[in-house]
Amino acid sequence: MRALVIGAGGVGRAIANIASRKSFISAMVVADRTLARAEQAVARLNDPRFTAAEINAAELESVREIIRQTKPDIVINAVDPRYVMPIFLACEIEDTNYMDMAMSLSRKHPHYPYVETGVKLGDEQFARDWNWSERGIYALVGMGIEPGMSDVFARYASDHLFTRIDSVTVLDGSNITVEGHDFAPSFSIWTTIEECLNPPLVWEDGRGWFTTEPFSEPEIFDFPEGIGPVECVNVEHEEVVLIPQKVDAKKVNFKYGLGAEFIGILKTIHMLGMDRKESVEVQGVLVSPRDLLAASLPDPATLGERMHGKTCAGTLVKGLDKEGKPRAVYLYHVVDNQWSMKEYGDQAVVWQTALNPVIAMELVHEGIWKPEGVNGPEWFDAKPFLDRLAAYGAPWGIREEDTAGIIV
Repeated sequence: MRALVIGAGGVGRAIANIASRKSFISAMVVADRTLARAEQAVARLNDPRFTAAEINAAELESVREIIRQTKPDIVINAVDPRYVMPIFLACEIEDTNYMDMAMSLSRKHPHYPYVETGVKLGDEQFARDWNWSERGIYALVGMGIEPGMSDVFARYASDHLFTRIDSVTVLDGSNITVEGHDFAPSFSIWTTIEECLNPPLVWEDGRGWFTTEPFSEPEIFDFPEGIGPVECVNVEHEEVVLIPQKVDAKKVNFKYGLGAEFIGILKTIHMLGMDRKESVEVQGVLVSPRDLLAASLPDPATLGERMHGKTCAGTLVKGLDKEGKPRAVYLYHVVDNQWSMKEYGDQAVVWQTALNPVIAMELVHEGIWKPEGVNGPEWFDAKPFLDRLAAYGAPWGIREEDTAGIIV
């Protein structure tokens, strides 16, 4: 399989690193707006299958040109979600398969943003499903860790563990600290702001999709493998769009384990207007406050040596098991930063995200997953994916949870 990875940040670097250990990759081009960064991502691999290139992911014609030059079997989008549509459309025009880890951006309802949905995450991509199917190409969307593995967990639970699902709640949390920094997010602050300050999305059977106030429904969730209790709140996330399309559940939501301090920082960022994407003029120069904030913080890809702790992604499912008895389980995946740095040289959060598109590519290459048109992870059998995790050195787990409140 020939692949083009667009983006040589933390996740793009980790995708190349993980893929370099797999023989199904015949060639991979890592492209970035900064050529030197792409070259660094490739140089550390010392593998002739991997080469670097320059690209402007914001420009559709730039993406089309590199697709024509490299002739990939698939394009992997590893940049901020604001660049989803130029890359997605370029692939469509060039009849090239596509994969991403975050979907096209939402737009708030113009009058009732905290009650009704406007344009949902991924709506622009799913609206073009017919065109992809007609062209005989596919777009596998939301194939990171969250969304991605969390969706696979939901599909697995539906197929193998439950006869009735009352709720699916994706819960993400960590105990990671960064030495020498009071505030240094381990993932893109641009994306974090987009997820956490937009109106959270919720699905309920009989009501459909609706929105709530940011940081709604706070709860303390005790994460496994020593991470411990973390305050979690509703945020906007792709799983709430994807899971209800293939998993019969009465409610689906996503909760981020941000903790009280991080929530306070995000509220301050919003209060000061630093979350704005629109440019403002500063001494004759146009600059986006959010871009300025992102540029002022350390690059998450460089934090690995100073990071300590574990990160956990998982899906809490409640309902009735195969025998009709109440059951609640948390299916999860934990990565220890010390392990990922030692084994791969990539920090835990970006490595955990990058792992999933590589596994998905392998399953598609072997004909086990056969995407058609625009598909999410839960469109496919979950077991082959989960079976591969141990081979990559990071197996998944399952923990029984309290069944209180589940009515037979």
